[in-house]
Amino acid sequence: MEGRQSSRRTKVLVHLPSGQVVTSYAALECILFGLGWERYYGGGGGGGEPELLQFHKRSSIDLISLPMDFQRFSSVYMYDIVVKNPNLFHVRDIQ
Repeated sequence: MEGRQSSRRTKVLVHLPSGQVVTSYAALECILFGLGWERYYGGGGGGGEPELLQFHKRSSIDLISLPMDFQRFSSVYMYDIVVKNPNLFHVRDIQ
């Protein structure tokens, strides 16, 4: 089992213009703010989803929703960011 885990590939999100690998939500938030994304706290008085970190862009209807715990930031969330920010992010395999 241990040999299997060591050969398993992990994915990282890369900001293409800077070449920066996103290693924290603080780093991601800084990049997203620079691209015009803002923190979204939800409407309707409920305060949004407390277990989610969310971003929206005023110029679109897109919403990026991420788990509050960066350890749960998986490739599914990374590809969502890639799709909503064409040509600016890339998901890469690392070992």
